[in-house]
Amino acid sequence: MKLYNYFRSSASFRVRIALALKGLPYDYVPVHLARGDHKLPAYGDIAADGLVPLLELDDGTRLSQSMAIIEYLDDTHPAVPLLPADALGRARVRALAQSIACEIHPINNLRVLKYLTKELQVAEDAKNTWYRHWVRTGLEAFERQLAQQPASTYCFGETPTLADCCLVPQIFNGQRFNTNFDGLPRTMAAFDACMALPAFQQAQPSACPDAEA
Repeated sequence: MKLYNYFRSSASFRVRIALALKGLPYDYVPVHLARGDHKLPAYGDIAADGLVPLLELDDGTRLSQSMAIIEYLDDTHPAVPLLPADALGRARVRALAQSIACEIHPINNLRVLKYLTKELQVAEDAKNTWYRHWVRTGLEAFERQLAQQPASTYCFGETPTLADCCLVPQIFNGQRFNTNFDGLPRTMAAFDACMALPAFQQAQPSACPDAEA
């Protein structure tokens, strides 16, 4: 398999975590988003949406969108499940994952932040305030969801799930923008538990071959 991705991309990070948890080997193909490599015709011929991550299977089939990719991996390599076996558990985990992937991440990803500063002429400080507000608001909602569940080591239960694959990259991004994580005990405990695992350490941005300071 080949994974087209960018070391700082939260969505790419999610897929790297899933691949690492499942112990699946892949070729790392960097696509430099900040430089605009995803907008070049060569990548557009591969990725219809011009986004990362993109997973190319051994037979040449290409899959886009991190959540779809991870669920495909879970369906085809079920030995290390990232979703619970029961329907209610799967719904709970998907809700947690989508709280990050659908509610927090879309309004704070690179292209949105660039649009704020370049097209709308939003000042850098104001842009960062925007970022921290929406990340903090979203994580507070995430914390309330965790508080309604039984105590657990990870976001849901005693093994990492799709929710943890989404949470960890969001915390990493929040740290870059100096987001306040105080008062989020369940959220940060799950993050710390994940980062104690080799799979999460191997998938983190600093461990990527295209990592930059």
